[in-house]
Amino acid sequence: MGAESVPRREVVTGRPHTSDGTPVPRPARAPDPRPAPRSEPAVDALMSRQLRAALVTTALLATLLGLLPVLLRILPLPDAASHVPLAVWLLLGVAPYPALLAIGAWYVHRAERNEAGPAAPVPGERP
Repeated sequence: MGAESVPRREVVTGRPHTSDGTPVPRPARAPDPRPAPRSEPAVDALMSRQLRAALVTTALLATLLGLLPVLLRILPLPDAASHVPLAVWLLLGVAPYPALLAIGAWYVHRAERNEAGPAAPVPGERP
């Protein structure tokens, strides 16, 4: 049981070296395909545009879904609980989804346009 070979533990604190003490060359890195980072004011402008789009989307969704109970309250419902009018089913089960898809598509389009478009001009910065 004691004849097993246990590898020696090594503490790594820096770059590896060859046996003669010279550092091992690092492999060449491929160029980064991402664009160069933008200036901080441009990033702030992008973040504010993205935040504005998110807040508009949230407001639209809250308004759309918040008006459903109001519309249900306005609809004349018969006293019989076993019979639910077709308008209620259409209002709850069909009507919100095209609007949700349209709002979602608008938000994705806006976010992609914000990301791909040129940064907002920064006062005092040369192009």
